[in-house]
Amino acid sequence: MTALHEPSTATGTADQAARHLWMHFARMGGRGPENPIPVITRGEGVHIWDDRGRRILDGLAGLFVVQVGHGRRELAEVAARQASELAYFPVWGYTTPAAAQLAERLAHLAPGDLNRVFFTTGGGEAVESAWKVAKQYFKLVGKPAKHKVISRAVAYHGTPHGALAITGLPKMKQDFEPLAPGGFRVPNTNLYRRPEFADDPEGFGRWAADRIEEAILFEGPDTVAAVVLEPVQNSGGSIPPPPGYFARVREICDRYDVLLVSDEVINAFGRQGAPFACTKFGFVPDMITCAKGMTSGYSPLGALIASDRVMEPFLRPGVTFPHGYTWGGHPVSAAVALANLDLMEREGLYDRVLANEGAFEATLRTLLDLPIVGDVRGDGYFWAVELVKDKTTRETFDPEERERLVRGFLPGALFEAGLYCRPDDRGDVVVQLAPPLIAGQAEFDEIAAILRHVFQEAEKIV
Repeated sequence: MTALHEPSTATGTADQAARHLWMHFARMGGRGPENPIPVITRGEGVHIWDDRGRRILDGLAGLFVVQVGHGRRELAEVAARQASELAYFPVWGYTTPAAAQLAERLAHLAPGDLNRVFFTTGGGEAVESAWKVAKQYFKLVGKPAKHKVISRAVAYHGTPHGALAITGLPKMKQDFEPLAPGGFRVPNTNLYRRPEFADDPEGFGRWAADRIEEAILFEGPDTVAAVVLEPVQNSGGSIPPPPGYFARVREICDRYDVLLVSDEVINAFGRQGAPFACTKFGFVPDMITCAKGMTSGYSPLGALIASDRVMEPFLRPGVTFPHGYTWGGHPVSAAVALANLDLMEREGLYDRVLANEGAFEATLRTLLDLPIVGDVRGDGYFWAVELVKDKTTRETFDPEERERLVRGFLPGALFEAGLYCRPDDRGDVVVQLAPPLIAGQAEFDEIAAILRHVFQEAEKIV
């Protein structure tokens, strides 16, 4: 074991990481000089640089996070000022100016009467908090049997045990079972995989929403506490909602007294061209979960935003919500978030996304002439290209082909070609694109050119 602060005997950062760093969602075996861990050393604007000095286009905004781009010195300076004034104090019965100001700011940005903000340090914690709020809420209002949560197939909602129980990805859960009981799944809104509705997207929206009502009735309305949905579903490949879908879901939740949670950990803060995507898609949820773009990644922060209706029983005499996080509402993160939101508004990034989303889509759709490209879908600055084995039948790849393509070829080939993005097969095989919101047509063209070259090579191996 290396003593604290003792210089490492490793030959470089990649070697240090191979010896000591436990990476997230990554295979750890076989790392070493022959297969080094990529080392990212700095970022500026829409680009990152590795330790070999190569410039790479950040086509995923880090992890759907860096809305305003890398290297924004003003955000670093805000963090330094706040840390020098008050680096830390909890919101466990206390507040700081930054936390109070940010809570007010988020309440003003959120739709309807979503006026109460519970801070976390990330998105999974926000989803975990939403389920706990829903359970306690119904106990406080005299409906203690309502505890179940309905979410969608393939949807990812986080890694804590509660959030993982809401997640609709069986392979992500199997190693950690048994999980918290009470999570149930309904079909998602991937129109490409429901070709019978190709000419009737509104009908598809009604069909998909009605599956939620069906699940509520099957489980029993007196047992279902919440429905948790992303406005644009991440896993499965940037799946947008069909027309009328959320209006119907809202109607169903109201009918059966079920709380509607809009999981906007990725979708919020401009990714879809609005502070909150639920506003863009025309519905007001009972709770919003958010994180990522709130600070553009310059400091970790997440939040649950609840409506006045949800908050009311928690304001009754003697009631406590026995839940919290040491770093929730951290004053440095809150100060950075305020500055980040100022910057986004000052530079018109919400409007920029709305103005450019059609061009981004059109540029990606030029790839549809490739035999391996089956679908292009998404919204705002959040898109996915679905790869298929047979374009006519929409046949996807078998497990061996997925291994070769998604883990063996695409990540390295894309990175070597100068593009960081996300090949994924948690649903069907997709490559996701979500660049910083400062990106424009030049970046769209570069993304498409690199994808075209790499996809043509991918066709040869599958």
